[in-house]
Amino acid sequence: MISFAPLVRRLPPAYRPLFAPGPFRRLLPALAVSDLGDGMSAVAVPWLALQLAPPGRAGLFVGAAVAAYVLPGALGALLFGRRLRGLPARRLIRADAWTRALFLGGIPVGWALGLLGPGLLLVLLAGSSLLHAWGASAKYALVAEVIPAERRQAANALLSTSAWVAMIAGPALAGVLAVAVAPAWVIGLDAVSFVALAVGAGRLSAASARLSDSAAPSGRDRSEEAEGPVRRGEGLRVLRTRPELLGLLVLTWFFNLFYGPVEVALPLFVGKDLAAGPGLLGLYWVAFGVGALLGALGLGVLSRRSVRWVLPGIVAGHGLAMMSFALPGPAALSVTGFAVAGLVYGPYSALVVGRFQELTPAPALTSVLALRASLVLTAGPAGATLGGPLTAALGARATLAGTGVAMVALAVLAVGLPLRSARSTRSAAHGKSAGPTSGTRAGAGG
Repeated sequence: MISFAPLVRRLPPAYRPLFAPGPFRRLLPALAVSDLGDGMSAVAVPWLALQLAPPGRAGLFVGAAVAAYVLPGALGALLFGRRLRGLPARRLIRADAWTRALFLGGIPVGWALGLLGPGLLLVLLAGSSLLHAWGASAKYALVAEVIPAERRQAANALLSTSAWVAMIAGPALAGVLAVAVAPAWVIGLDAVSFVALAVGAGRLSAASARLSDSAAPSGRDRSEEAEGPVRRGEGLRVLRTRPELLGLLVLTWFFNLFYGPVEVALPLFVGKDLAAGPGLLGLYWVAFGVGALLGALGLGVLSRRSVRWVLPGIVAGHGLAMMSFALPGPAALSVTGFAVAGLVYGPYSALVVGRFQELTPAPALTSVLALRASLVLTAGPAGATLGGPLTAALGARATLAGTGVAMVALAVLAVGLPLRSARSTRSAAHGKSAGPTSGTRAGAGG
């Protein structure tokens, strides 16, 4: 039997307890395999869409395919909430995995039978994402169930690290395979990866998913777990009563909106502006993934800190790095800029999810994360849908650089609006403490 103990001992101390026997360690390999499959589809889906696109409509169809691969997840979060909100995290992971395996598996089958056209591709991609908001949220809900609060940031970082390792290996592997075989077969490998995840989640019994004494949550979490089943609309209530979470949701939504055109413009930039093939497209995603991996790993060893100013800084840094696409010259310049964008972005998701885990009552966490995912999932496809006409009007290079400008503007607003609100609050408090006369003078003087 292979022992991973020597490898675990080489990890930073913050990560070592996560590999103790338990449900998190058992499911982690299956999650990593499915992440690898998704990393391959990041190249295979738009490249297959380019091959099947109607003449003269490549940009629009690539945008539609990217949107179909994620957008229905938002609809599924709303349509199936009544049935799914009370299910354990492990069952939600399994349901999403089987759904993605079934629909993604239909793509190579349709290709082999000569039936795969633009319409069928969109239908199969859309079906594969129906439960993905619940499945993605359930991973982090499982972390909150089985990992104590002081270790959750490292666990979130580890999940992000798995995704970014997959974004390095997946696109590189897909770039090689897409030269030898049709990208439909690469998507078929993604389907197989979700079969592995479904089987792995199925092995988590109800007993193994319970908290051990060493991983028990804080007293606050225990009291919240005793509150009973989640009521309908609980996710919205939590967001309304926690302004910080609502602010993080708005920031993330626009961040994803401005990123959406990248997934459409980048393959067109590689295929048309640079006259290159899927290998270079894979290299861009590998560079982004390497940067994001380093950023995510760095988060796991940091102490828990406030994210109030860090997150807008990440948005601004990502935007500045995207402006490298505006520079004329060899592809190496924009590949490097994309890697820097990944490095800055790497900790973002783990930081945001960590705040949701900390500020959300335990029974409502899956519902709140699914609601968050359903809303955030609409942003990327909306941006991708805009990416088609933007790329047609401005060109791929200008569209990619323009996303960076929009992100920097968003970061400025995210910092400026809270500061202005804080100043107004302090002014109002000072006016009240100064008495009616002073307050009247302040109002009259403007």
